[in-house]
Amino acid sequence: MALEKEIECPRCEETHPFYRTAATTLHLGEKSKWRCPECSYGYIEINGISTLEA
Repeated sequence: MALEKEIECPRCEETHPFYRTAATTLHLGEKSKWRCPECSYGYIEINGISTLEA
């Protein structure tokens, strides 16, 4: 899995490379934590489902 991906940050309202800060494997799939380096906004993704605001 990549260590960064380009995403539009809901807090900055700009596209930034989010960096993966942690990852682990659960019974539901892989859990990854992602963080914006500009404002420190973070979200969690489990098996492709994220808490990122739409």
